[in-house]
Amino acid sequence: MSRPELVKDVVSTIAEYVPGKSIEDIAEKYRIDPSEIIKLGSNENVLGPSPMAIEAMVSTASKMNIYPSADASELVDAISVYTGLPAENICASGPGMDGLLDNLMRLLIDPGDEVIIPTPTFSYYEIASRANGASVVHVAPTKNLDFDTKAIKKAISEKTKVIFVCSPNNPTGKLLAEKDVRDLLGSTNGLVFVDEAYVEFADSNLSHLVHEYDNIIIGRTFSKAFGLAGLRIGYGLMPAWLKVQYMKIATPFNVSLPAVRAGIAALSDKGYLEKSISDTKEGRKFLTENIPFKVYDSRANFVLVDVSPLIAADMAESLIKKGIIVRDCSSFKNAGNSLIRVTVGTRHQNEKVVAAFREAKTTD
Repeated sequence: MSRPELVKDVVSTIAEYVPGKSIEDIAEKYRIDPSEIIKLGSNENVLGPSPMAIEAMVSTASKMNIYPSADASELVDAISVYTGLPAENICASGPGMDGLLDNLMRLLIDPGDEVIIPTPTFSYYEIASRANGASVVHVAPTKNLDFDTKAIKKAISEKTKVIFVCSPNNPTGKLLAEKDVRDLLGSTNGLVFVDEAYVEFADSNLSHLVHEYDNIIIGRTFSKAFGLAGLRIGYGLMPAWLKVQYMKIATPFNVSLPAVRAGIAALSDKGYLEKSISDTKEGRKFLTENIPFKVYDSRANFVLVDVSPLIAADMAESLIKKGIIVRDCSSFKNAGNSLIRVTVGTRHQNEKVVAAFREAKTTD
């Protein structure tokens, strides 16, 4: 027996989050040997986790009966060294950056507040915002899929509580220029949330703005460059005043002990991080130069491909039948129906992807 009347009315109007397809799902549906499937639809790190992180996680097995520190202070201290920001400006979060978003929306949003979401972008901003009572104002991109900063500024009102900016953006891989972020920060009485999940691949970051502005929040994750997606570790860089308020409502013990230890080890393994970044940049360049469709310039660990005049859903299906999982971006608001996101893989995987796209182009 179900009792839907107990659930908040707004939940019935929220679209479910659409994750990338799993190897298990594809193997079962298409009768493909799982070992032959390439998963390039979720922007995971194909290099895998740092061996040091694995060792650190395994070493906690005998201590799983003990709670971790309530605020993951040991991990916060390690992040402080990594970012150069003091611990008073850092909050660790789980599960991943999504946990940071949930807590922030719970902290900031009153019913009737507005959030601005430039599109196309990560869909969880809208889910977290609306679940906490916010009204969402979407802003369409330019013809080149850049964020339209003039339109974003025009959308700002007295009700604006948060402006979301993903840089590098998912799914386009594009950066928003620092001058544009500064412009937004100075144009609103609300907060600007900058999602830097892919920042390690971008050669630039905005962490220094935390010292200059009292209305910026930067979200980061260990899921991408550090290869720890399965541990779900995120963190936020924010003004000290905001951290004080954030910690009042943050879920205690929300970063597990294995995650804390693995995160600290991953931050200390500079050689792994450097290889992760260099391999990704090399693979990104290869895909950009060899996929025979329009490929947008990306600063993330994926590329966005416009397969028009073909349809993204059809192209993704044809690739999946070959054992290559990519992301059809038609579920992203204002992304159209011809865009496919491809995670950068190993050299062998990237070559298979290029060959599959070339075959599709030839048969078009």
